[in-house]
Amino acid sequence: MSEKSLEKILSEKVLKLEASPTFALDAKANELDVELKKQGDYIVRFGIGQPDFNTPENIKDAGKKAIDDNKTKYTPAAGISELKEAIVNKFKKDNGLDYEPANILAGIGAKQVLDTIMRAFVNPGDGVLIPKPYWVSYTQQVVLSDGVPLEVDFKEDLKLDKDHLKKIIADFKNPIKLIIINSPNNPTGAVYSKEELEEVAQICLENGIYIIADEVYEKFIYGDVTHHSIAGFSQDLKDITITVNAVSKTYAMTGWRIGYCAADQAIIKQMSKIQGQSPSNPCSIAQWAAIEAMEGDQGSVELMRNEYEKRRNYVYDRLKAIDGIECGLPEGAFYAFPKVSDLYNSRIKSSDDFSGQLLEEGRVAVVPGSAFGDDRYVRISYAASMDKIVEGMNRIEKFCKGL
Repeated sequence: MSEKSLEKILSEKVLKLEASPTFALDAKANELDVELKKQGDYIVRFGIGQPDFNTPENIKDAGKKAIDDNKTKYTPAAGISELKEAIVNKFKKDNGLDYEPANILAGIGAKQVLDTIMRAFVNPGDGVLIPKPYWVSYTQQVVLSDGVPLEVDFKEDLKLDKDHLKKIIADFKNPIKLIIINSPNNPTGAVYSKEELEEVAQICLENGIYIIADEVYEKFIYGDVTHHSIAGFSQDLKDITITVNAVSKTYAMTGWRIGYCAADQAIIKQMSKIQGQSPSNPCSIAQWAAIEAMEGDQGSVELMRNEYEKRRNYVYDRLKAIDGIECGLPEGAFYAFPKVSDLYNSRIKSSDDFSGQLLEEGRVAVVPGSAFGDDRYVRISYAASMDKIVEGMNRIEKFCKGL
């Protein structure tokens, strides 16, 4: 059957859905890399946001032990009680948040947890506020739930414009259910201060908008910057906040696929129903490994944070020195988000063109800013070894000088 014929049968929703640009870019880079390696060259990958560190040995050992102990059966949909207790303890220790296991849901990575939140809240036509620049899947998950992504503009500091936020809330005629606050931010590395978060939170309280606090990069903060959890500001805010996190980035466990959230028990109850009817439960083995990640030795986290900070400083200094590129100093996560639009010309007219030509000619993979809501930028992940970063920045500099 042809693709055209299938369009008459498939849902309008799936046909409107965009493919993940980060995974699409990685696939293209893979294809090109195979050919280049035959010639003794390779692609420097600054695209996908994946730690280049291995999962720590104690965590891998916990996963192996779970297999040996035959902990390979179905589990409760929202996660085993031992994992929920570990998550409760984590929120208390790291964020000063008091929860019970009934407030916790574990899922198949933070992405699946976010999707379940959308399904639990969003009716057709409901609005979800998404500050730009945003992680690529936010808007598409709203579309999958038949909602309307409401993109909020940002200021020069790459944080949301509160005046535009208020205007959208005033103008949108349907209910606005949620806002997503991602701090530290992917793709920019920006971290919201307590005062900035309080201002946004107050707007949400006044308008009955629930808050998704995506905090998956909370452990990767640099300099004197501090991470703050919105749910800890007041009981009223705790009641309307769903705090999302994962072991993926913090412990270099992206493939283990364990994310989690904390929220009001009534919300978790509905999310658990969805999870029971969809994926059933997170991987049993990965759940036991995640317990060890949160309760075991945390030395690997600080090791990674220190290394990322060195890489951040190097990438930032190199980008600042390239004529035509503007870049702020990332405060967290492991991304830089340079503005490259001053380099556009008759041949390169967009971030997609820039990224495409950089891949083909410069042999460097970055993600176009169009994927994050702004075509003037590209995202560079410095979750790569230092020698690859040095080589990649050399290639980017050479490419930019040739434009």
